[in-house]
Amino acid sequence: MNYEVLLSQMLQATIMSLRIFFITLIFSLPLGLLVAMGRMTKVKIINLPVRFYILIMRGTPLMLQLLFIFYGMKPIFGIQLDRILSAEVAFVLNYAAYFAEIFRGGIEGIPRGQYEAAKVLGFTRRQTFFRIVLPQVIKRIIPPMGNEFITLVKDTSLSQVIGVVELLKVTSNWVSSAVSMTPFAIAAVFYLVMNGIVTRCFTIAENRLSYYR
Repeated sequence: MNYEVLLSQMLQATIMSLRIFFITLIFSLPLGLLVAMGRMTKVKIINLPVRFYILIMRGTPLMLQLLFIFYGMKPIFGIQLDRILSAEVAFVLNYAAYFAEIFRGGIEGIPRGQYEAAKVLGFTRRQTFFRIVLPQVIKRIIPPMGNEFITLVKDTSLSQVIGVVELLKVTSNWVSSAVSMTPFAIAAVFYLVMNGIVTRCFTIAENRLSYYR
């Protein structure tokens, strides 16, 4: 087994995994906040479709969503996305639904008295949300967000189902050709390092926000 070639290919595949990871976060976090707002509104024409979207995204496997977006978009809507874009779209839509529920839980956990106090002090609804509510929400959602980020690192491996060349796909190819379990061990180290960095970042963030205790 040529370990130099193996490590080179695994590093390139890791870059693809990281691309899916960061693209998902960049788009799913703001989308999740918007979905959370739609979920909490009392306007049924907004609330009901948002509820249905969350149900579909959380109630069906991410792998099935990947397959549907890559293979099902063309016959149904006449749109053909490439493999990487299909993976990114599926991950963004899926994780936005999970983030939306986390945001909703954090926002609804803020006591109503704080909104009333802010109103008495002359804060607008926008100022109340961004200056008073949001900092506390961020503190509350750090632990569940950390879990979702770690899960996302591992879930990037699911994109291989539509042929995206990411870390686990390259690893599986090497295991099949070399008949050795060593690539699996190396891949495990790669995932552990990535999740170790994610865990460390969330630990730092949680410590910096500890003044809300």
